[in-house]
Amino acid sequence: MNKFKITQSYDKNNLFLTQDIIAFYHCDYKGGGKWKEPGTIENMLCTLKHDITPYSQPQLDEARGRLFNILQNDLPQIYQQSPFTTICVVPRAKSNHTPAQLLFRQTVSEFASIMPNVEDGTEYIVRHTCTKTTHLARTGGGGNGKLPYKGITKDTCLISNKVRGKSILLIDDIYTYGVNIDEDAIQALLDTGAHSVIFYAVGKTISYKLGAPIPINP
Repeated sequence: MNKFKITQSYDKNNLFLTQDIIAFYHCDYKGGGKWKEPGTIENMLCTLKHDITPYSQPQLDEARGRLFNILQNDLPQIYQQSPFTTICVVPRAKSNHTPAQLLFRQTVSEFASIMPNVEDGTEYIVRHTCTKTTHLARTGGGGNGKLPYKGITKDTCLISNKVRGKSILLIDDIYTYGVNIDEDAIQALLDTGAHSVIFYAVGKTISYKLGAPIPINP
């Protein structure tokens, strides 16, 4: 597991995030055709999305088990460094996914329900209006909705008042610098009254851009 800092993020002079956020990730996400290679993080996360290739139930179960083990390893370590009270999840871009396409959130919820002293808040942010799937939008796809802009989380999601006063660990499957989905979701939680937010992603896209997230030695 690795630690980094998400800094205040601008896009066309829009401030997505008003403060620096401590963040963690399990490993690098290399993208490309790695999602086709069994055993890779890319393949595991693609399997849990279950919207490119139909996967068998054993494949889905294996991916869920692997994610559960990753959470079991990483989240207690994060808790020791930065205690949190509630686990939330960044919702997928669409508002109409089937249950089989929400296995990432379901697995996080299952782990949150057994983690001591932690509240399962995986349904505290729920998408009600579709947004574009950003990685598909690069090639002209991405479906209906808008690309990330300042305030898109509050415009397209219901955020429970139960986040008020909570110290939240916000989880996403992949963090990519410059997309600003996660930054906007973090800010939405803070604006809704969360006491604090730290962030965790299973994979972090390798970025060579200037100003990319700053690594922090544990």
